[in-house]
Amino acid sequence: MTRVKPLSSDGLLDAWLFDGKGSARRLDLEEARAHRAEEGGFVWLHFRRLPNMSDTWLHSGSGLDPHVVEELMDTHARPRCQVMEEGALLILRAINLHANSLPEDMVSLTLWVDAERIVSVQYEPISALADYMDSIARRRCARTQGEMVADLATRLVDRLDLVVSMLTEDADELEDDALRLPATDVLPRVLVLRRVAMKLRRHIAPQREALNHFSLEDDPWIGPKDRNRLRDAADRVSRFSEELDSVRERSMLIREQIVDRRAEQMNQSMLVLAAVTVVFAPLTLISGMMGMNVGGIPGSSDPAAFWVISVLFVVLGVGLVRLFKHLKWF
Repeated sequence: MTRVKPLSSDGLLDAWLFDGKGSARRLDLEEARAHRAEEGGFVWLHFRRLPNMSDTWLHSGSGLDPHVVEELMDTHARPRCQVMEEGALLILRAINLHANSLPEDMVSLTLWVDAERIVSVQYEPISALADYMDSIARRRCARTQGEMVADLATRLVDRLDLVVSMLTEDADELEDDALRLPATDVLPRVLVLRRVAMKLRRHIAPQREALNHFSLEDDPWIGPKDRNRLRDAADRVSRFSEELDSVRERSMLIREQIVDRRAEQMNQSMLVLAAVTVVFAPLTLISGMMGMNVGGIPGSSDPAAFWVISVLFVVLGVGLVRLFKHLKWF
């Protein structure tokens, strides 16, 4: 997605006026600063959090409570919903699907919703928001603030579904690879899968409570259909959390399977080494004694003694091997 040039130096990316009847028009900078909604409609002001952004129109001209502005500007806040008398603050996390980015590095989307407007702040580009703006350009506009929040929540969850499905498929593939590929090829991928699942789980788990809490808002701009859609999005997030738990557990089982297989291979190697040692130890002892440079060594003057002893060593070695096999030592 191409980066949108801000309308102003304080990070205002876009502004829309919704008439409450299914239509919307983009506002210029002056109209956005006035943010006067028509009867039955609302205004959407979308900002991007810029570095060193400390004194902006949100702080001085928006009329929002300073605590709300600070929460909107917080790029590392956990998902939650805070209902106030004037409106509701909703903090969500979005999957980062852009090039050269990791899905587990989720980005925050903060929303302030009241009777006249929605103020949203992002830090990094969010593909779900870009798609939503495209849908507005195609005249698919929300009629109420609740409908817009439900649309955004559904789009965020849809992208989360793609990532969770991909992780589940990776777990399936790793279970097959763990049986046929070397451990050195599979184990790093298992560790990456487990790390990604844990990070995603930690970020999205609170999102369910945030969406459910927002659906309890009793203002007229959120209707029964919007509440149901928000609860459905929350239920899907809960299911994704369970699937991520399953992926994490499966990755741990795959790792244990790899470790057990490596331990078994090592045990087999040690068993072969022990068997070779047991077979050749007596032969080494006898050959060492026969090779001592002292008088009285049997056969030292007989030319055929070397071959007789060699045959005896072979017979003794074969006999030891048969004995150990009979005792099932290897």
